[in-house]
Amino acid sequence: MPQVSMFRLYVLRAMYVFMFVGLALVKWPAILNPPPGLSNSGSVVGSVLGAISLLALLGIRYPVKMLPLLFFEFLWQFIWVLGWGLPPFLTQQLSPEAQETLISSLVGVVLVPLVMPWGYVFKKYVKAPGDPWGKPVTVRSRGQPSSSPA
Repeated sequence: MPQVSMFRLYVLRAMYVFMFVGLALVKWPAILNPPPGLSNSGSVVGSVLGAISLLALLGIRYPVKMLPLLFFEFLWQFIWVLGWGLPPFLTQQLSPEAQETLISSLVGVVLVPLVMPWGYVFKKYVKAPGDPWGKPVTVRSRGQPSSSPA
């Protein structure tokens, strides 16, 4: 099984702490005391980011098992930067609120790849065989296949 160094584990934990603290300071006040007139999409985004902050707490304890959370964090920020942040930025039409989002998203787009244990990711997610698509089959003592009781 591929290993992740102790240093990398602490770097990953620091990333999860950074995610949790950042989201706790920025998003949880609005979750606990929603502003008047909050749009439906605003409430959904707040809920998703609140869930990410709570999952980041799990990442502190289980930094390797929670790597998919970092994949998600990187991907949504990367997509937002390319699709909604850079186009208006390049035409100098980015609102002040979107400027804040662009800056915080760029932080994630830069930091997540830096902390990611790429050797482990390649071995565990790219080279490793995938899970079976069908029902697992076990072999009985007489050599006849039967379905496993999973």
